[in-house]
Amino acid sequence: MNPPAKRRHPAGGLDSALGWEVRRGPLAVTGRTVLYALLVLVFAGPLYVVAVGAFSRVPDPSRISLLPNHLTLDNFTAAWHRGVFHYLLNSFVVVGAGLLLQVTVSVLASYALARKRFRGMHLVMLAFLATMMLPEEVLAIPLSLVLSDVPVVHLNLTGSLLGMIVPVGAWGFSILVMTEFMKEIPLELEEAARLDGAGEFQVFWRIILPLCRPALGVIGIFGFTMIWDQYMLPLLVATDSSQFTLPLALKTLRSDDQVGIGVLLAGSLLALLPSVIAFLSMQRSFLRGLTAGAVKG
Repeated sequence: MNPPAKRRHPAGGLDSALGWEVRRGPLAVTGRTVLYALLVLVFAGPLYVVAVGAFSRVPDPSRISLLPNHLTLDNFTAAWHRGVFHYLLNSFVVVGAGLLLQVTVSVLASYALARKRFRGMHLVMLAFLATMMLPEEVLAIPLSLVLSDVPVVHLNLTGSLLGMIVPVGAWGFSILVMTEFMKEIPLELEEAARLDGAGEFQVFWRIILPLCRPALGVIGIFGFTMIWDQYMLPLLVATDSSQFTLPLALKTLRSDDQVGIGVLLAGSLLALLPSVIAFLSMQRSFLRGLTAGAVKG
């Protein structure tokens, strides 16, 4: 079904979806351009300032510079000697394995909650929602006790990257998004596949999962950002500086008087870029997931 056409305003403009009049005159175009420029300045300005400081020889923390001062890579070289790239590698390992585990758990749990009926399913969903309402500070002590002696298997996960991966394997937000998205998939598709002889796994893998690509983009971006920005969890698990992830290492570098501001800005730029790249690479699926179900027909 084609999207509804925009309504033309009697004065020659267009009515937006919110009912606002969108004019095409020179003054209106100039106003929108200024507004967009301000938005870019607010959201992209800090990233640009960090990048300029990271490539400057002696950045001044008390001044905002729009152009690099003596363009150099010395800050990144110093960051290398400070082990920043090792911390960056730790972050990539944690976010890669953690996101893969989180997406797998979210998809399987959502399929059971959205396409199956069993006793206590509403209590299970309530439990997932309850985990989203508790701040990290409340969970810090119970989580540290569990990681020091994992129930049933009795493993001590503190002091290892595995202790940072397992706790992020299930996230209530991802499960909620995937569950609501899977509920919108027509049952007729699943029934037709079963009539053709498809089994449970084939229905899930070939019918349900391909239709959930927009939702996968949403939980992928939010999951990546959530795991990448983790500070409390590495602080609880790491017992040695070699196990630090980049956000935790930046805090250590900031408290070191021998580390210049340029090295800190170089590490901050390395911490910011992966999130930006992840969003840009999955932007199309992310936008599709946000707008899925908004237009029916």
